[in-house]
Amino acid sequence: ARVAIDPAAMERVVRAREVVDNLIREGRPMYGINTGFGRFSEVAIPEDELNLLQVNLIRADAVGVGAPLPREVVRGMLLLRMNSLLKGLSGVRPVIVETLAAMLNARVHPVIPEKGSVGSSGDLCPLAHMILPMLGEGEAEQDGVVMDGASAMRQAGIALVELRAKEGLSLINGTQCMTSVGSHALADAINLLKAADVVGALTIESLRGIVDAFDPRLHDARMQPGQIACAENLRRLLEGSAWTTHQGESRMQDAYSLRCIPQIHGASRMAVDYVRGVVEAELNAVTDNPLVLPDTGDVFSGGNFHGQPVALAMDMLGIAVSELANVSERRIAKLVDPALNHGLPAFLVKEGGINCGFMVPQYAAAALVSENKVLAHPASVDSIPTSAGQEDHVSMGTIGARKASAIVRHTEAVLGIEWMAAAQALDLQERRKLGKGTEPAYMLLRKHISYMDNNRVFHKDQERAASLIRAGVLVGTVEGILGSMK
Repeated sequence: ARVAIDPAAMERVVRAREVVDNLIREGRPMYGINTGFGRFSEVAIPEDELNLLQVNLIRADAVGVGAPLPREVVRGMLLLRMNSLLKGLSGVRPVIVETLAAMLNARVHPVIPEKGSVGSSGDLCPLAHMILPMLGEGEAEQDGVVMDGASAMRQAGIALVELRAKEGLSLINGTQCMTSVGSHALADAINLLKAADVVGALTIESLRGIVDAFDPRLHDARMQPGQIACAENLRRLLEGSAWTTHQGESRMQDAYSLRCIPQIHGASRMAVDYVRGVVEAELNAVTDNPLVLPDTGDVFSGGNFHGQPVALAMDMLGIAVSELANVSERRIAKLVDPALNHGLPAFLVKEGGINCGFMVPQYAAAALVSENKVLAHPASVDSIPTSAGQEDHVSMGTIGARKASAIVRHTEAVLGIEWMAAAQALDLQERRKLGKGTEPAYMLLRKHISYMDNNRVFHKDQERAASLIRAGVLVGTVEGILGSMK
C-alpha cells in the first residue's frame, strides 16, 4: 500500500525543526545536537562539524550481524519511523520524512541484518542500516534484487539526503525494529489463538471428547475472560457434532489436554491481549531522544528509546504462544498412543509395523516444542551495560521479539501436525456428523492433504498444513460458516 503524509502532521515537523535551528544559532549545549553520544555526551562538537557528527553516527552504528530481516519487517520499520517523526517532537526537516515515504512507496527496502540491537538506546544498529541507503551507502533490495544503496535510490528516482544537526540521532534512536518484528508476530499469534481452538475442537471429536467440560456455567464461575471466550468458541465449533460425548457415557473425565483447553488457551488469550495493548501504544509512540517541544521551545533528554515495555511484552508473547504448542503436542501424543487414544490403532495407521503412521510427526512436534522452551526464556531479564556504563541497563527487546516470532512459526507447524493427526483419527472411525465449525476445518484439510494409508513423505504435507494456518485460511474458512470467533 502507498502512504501519504498528512499536511497537518508536516506542519508539526516544521515547527519542531525551527526549535532545533534556533538552539544551534544560540549555541546552547544540547545532547545529540551539538554534543557527542552516549559516554561522549560531555564532548562539545564545533558548529562546522554538526552535520558530519550525524553521518558518523549512522556509520558507527551500522554493525549488524546475521541474515537480513524479512521485507515486511523492513517496511514496517520505515513506516513506524515515519509515524514517530510525524508527531513533531523529533526536530528533523520535512525532507527526512518525505524521503522515508518515497522509499516505502518505491519499494526501496534497506538490507538490515537481524542481530546487533540490545534494545536501548532503542534499535540503534538495525535502524542505522535502514538509513544508510538515504545517504548513498549500505545496501537495499528492490523487486528481489539486492544492490548498493546509492544505486537503489538512483534507480527509484529518490534524491540522497545530507543529514543535519540531530537528524541522524532522530532516525535511529527508537524502538521501531523490535516493534515491527513484534507487530508481525502478534498479528500471527492472534490468528493462532483461533486456529488452536479449531484444531483442538477437531481433536476433541476424534477422541470422542466430553463436552460437559465446556458448559458456560462452569467457566462463568472462574471469571477468567480468556477462558470464557475459548469455551464459547469450542461450543460453537462443536455444535451439532455426533462425535462428542457426555460424562459417564464412555468415561467420566478427559485428560487435561482436552478438558482444560479453555483454561490453557484462555490464559494465552489474556496474555496476548496485554501484548496487544503494549504494541498498539508503541506503534504510535515517539521514542527518540532528546524530544523537542515546539510549544515551549524546550528540549528534554529522557529515556523513551528504552525498549523495556516491548521487551516484557515480547517475552510474554513467546511464553503464551509456546503454551499453545505445548498442549497441542500433548494432544498429538494422545492421538498416537494406543494406551491413551481410546481404541484407535497405534500411531493412527491400520498396518502398523510395516507403516509408522504418525509416529515420527509427533517426534517433529516434540522437537519444536522443546526448542520453544529454550526460546521462551525471557530476554528481558538480561542486561549488559554499554557505552562504558553510561547505558547501564538495556532491554534486549529486539531479541525477545525475534524469539517470539520464531516461536509463532514453530507453533503453526505443531498445530498443523495436530490438524493432520485429528483428521486421520476421524477417518479411521465410523463416519459421523462433525460440528458446525469443525466440518469446514476437516474438509479444508482433506482438500489439500489426503488420508495416509501407507507411509509417505509427510514433510510437504506438514508445510502445507502450517501454511494454511499461517495465511489465515483455516480460521477464515471456519469463520465463513460460523461468523466471527472470539
